[in-house]
Amino acid sequence: MAESTTDQVLMRVAGRLGHITLNRPKQINALTLEMVTAVRAALAQWRVDEQVQLVLIDGAGERGLCAGADIRLLHQGLSDAAIDPLEFLRVEYQMNSELAHYPKPVVAVMTGLTLGGGMGISAHCSVRIVTQTSQVGMPETAIGLSPDVGGLYLLSRAPGEVGTHAALTGARFGPADAIAAGLADYYLPAAGLAGLAEQLQSGVVPDFGAAAAPPGDLFANRDWIDRCYTGDEVEVMVEALQASIEPAARTAAATLAKMSPTALKVTLQATRRAATMTLDEVLDQDLRVGSRFLRHPDLAEGIRAQVIDKDRRPGWQPAELAEVSAGQVDEFFAPFG
Repeated sequence: MAESTTDQVLMRVAGRLGHITLNRPKQINALTLEMVTAVRAALAQWRVDEQVQLVLIDGAGERGLCAGADIRLLHQGLSDAAIDPLEFLRVEYQMNSELAHYPKPVVAVMTGLTLGGGMGISAHCSVRIVTQTSQVGMPETAIGLSPDVGGLYLLSRAPGEVGTHAALTGARFGPADAIAAGLADYYLPAAGLAGLAEQLQSGVVPDFGAAAAPPGDLFANRDWIDRCYTGDEVEVMVEALQASIEPAARTAAATLAKMSPTALKVTLQATRRAATMTLDEVLDQDLRVGSRFLRHPDLAEGIRAQVIDKDRRPGWQPAELAEVSAGQVDEFFAPFG
């Protein structure tokens, strides 16, 4: 066995398997620039290594594959106290594209929390496994940001308007819903993962079967979700949710009321645009949009309220959907000068 280890990522080769383990379990394996760079280096090396026929990505600890980017470091970067956030996004999106286009099968184990950047490092892979603990989602609007890492490429293609609902509210997909939405391929009970790495050392992706995942909530609510999230106006969607007889719809309206109005309007437009784009085009859009959010006050304020001070009382600028103009939204999508 050949093995390479950093503090934050474990990389080793056993048989014909290249195995990457995200290794920050106390932070639910939140991604840093060092981690993303290490993953890209391993992928580049194994791309031309004839011994490696298959790659496995998983996460250390019991809480999840990856909770996303390290938001605290991102917040420090906004004040020049850490790595430039735009550089992190650029390198992360390159990794997302490389995983999607990798010439060898990449198996991602999406256990526990698989959110934001965690979805980016797994949901674009060729073989995606969920377990009974999986919670997959893009929670960015809660911190004044739009879903990125190519997540809208997938969410915009989910059946009906389930992806729109998840992009705007940050709703999480359990295992059955993740498979139904096209975010995952196979369900395996967590106990069945114990010998997976050894099984993959042959270099062949086994038949994972068609075990049924526990029923989920999102697709059970397709009726009101599809009805309320039609069109291209967030205000109209909120009104429809508030007027619904379904308690879950009214809960969704209350959730949207807590999100950044700017992030909601940009996210809806980004989702609609993504439906006709390739993944790489969506990632390019993510970089343009993300670069503008890095300069918008809502991102720093959202991270402060949700992660730093945890008072859950962000002061969004502007504070109301009606105050966000179409011109302001379009500026997020403008080409780089």
